[in-house]
Amino acid sequence: MRRFARKALTGVMAILLFILTLLTGCGTGDGLDPKNPVELTMWHNYGGVMKDTMVTLIDEFNNTVGRERGIKVVVTAIAASKEQNDKLTLITEGVPGAPEMPDIVTAYPSMALTLKDAALIAELDAYFTEDELDAYLPRFVEEGRLPDGKLYVFPIAKSTEALFVNKTFFERFSAGTGVELDSLATFEGLAAASVKYYEWTDAQTPDAPGDGKTFFTADSWFNIALVGTAQLGGTFVGDGRLNTDAAAYRRVWDFSVPPALSGGYAVIDGYSSDYYKTGEIAACIGSTAGVLFYGDTVIYDDNTSEAIESIVLPYPVFEGGQKIALQRGAGMVVAKSEPKKELAATVFLKWLAAPEQNMRFVSETGYLPVTKQAFDEKMTGEIGAMTNPTVKMLLEAAVKTYHEYDFITAPNVPDFDALSKQYETDIKAEMKYNG
Repeated sequence: MRRFARKALTGVMAILLFILTLLTGCGTGDGLDPKNPVELTMWHNYGGVMKDTMVTLIDEFNNTVGRERGIKVVVTAIAASKEQNDKLTLITEGVPGAPEMPDIVTAYPSMALTLKDAALIAELDAYFTEDELDAYLPRFVEEGRLPDGKLYVFPIAKSTEALFVNKTFFERFSAGTGVELDSLATFEGLAAASVKYYEWTDAQTPDAPGDGKTFFTADSWFNIALVGTAQLGGTFVGDGRLNTDAAAYRRVWDFSVPPALSGGYAVIDGYSSDYYKTGEIAACIGSTAGVLFYGDTVIYDDNTSEAIESIVLPYPVFEGGQKIALQRGAGMVVAKSEPKKELAATVFLKWLAAPEQNMRFVSETGYLPVTKQAFDEKMTGEIGAMTNPTVKMLLEAAVKTYHEYDFITAPNVPDFDALSKQYETDIKAEMKYNG
């Protein structure tokens, strides 16, 4: 009788196990099932080398971890940040005909805040252990936390700003004027060098007065105001307005406007790299992520060209100010959905940000990896293996900046984009003023 009972019990357990297997397939117990893969749509704004690398990495994920776990990532849109943000705004506003919210999308914290307020993105803390989050650089994780303190933006690649200098041009300028490269370490020195450069180039053609060349421009004069004010102990954005009446900002104004009116700066609406490549400027401040756009050749108006050597210097600091720079770079947000989809998205993001994949993603660009291991252990070897001297120099400057500087991020405040755009328009109008 006991033997029969044992056999019966064994049979029941086998049946229950069979039924459980049917219900869960070959799943992992977390809802993911390789026999019924979850398909994740993804939008991103990476171009050039990073776009190609992203394609390779996604294919690799889909064929390895994705296949094992039951996850497939499909990129359905690649667009510049502005175009992507316009589409996301249509989604948040519920405009008829707006595209569907992708499962994963690149976003800056300001856009993420809009998406979060519309209840469109997921809180990510629950999908990470404390040890997993501790593997990333703290400042990168903290940037992804919105005002409620929860993590919404996952870091993939970060950048900062640096000073790019046409060394070929500068050496001629230095030989003729005695201006030293070290003077560009401060904003005051950069301003003085810019005015001197205009005067020096103007003197080359005494029969044509007033035809001096501009020395410098910036991709974002707003960023200079934001960071420069912080370097001097002030706050540029507060209470929904720009603190242009603060004492610290006065020095930002003195750096920005008088040298421009004296001919030292190019006041443009395009990217600094375009003017750098045509020899119309000799130095500029831009994102480290844009290093590949500067090139190693100047093409002049008459279609002649000249090979140049560039150098990359850490972000300038106002005299007497703190070493502070801007932390830049979008992260990834995950659409609010069923737990299985949110989990699948975080499995992919963790894999993408792991040191091996992350270093491949940021290699040969001005971006920096996001884990402590990649940043502290792998960057030295990566820099040593660089074949592009400008990228190598840039990464050296960026690493130096990240070790020596404190960082600020763009504040998550309403109408931040509108405030920055209006400032850019207003300050350029003052820099061009000739009345």
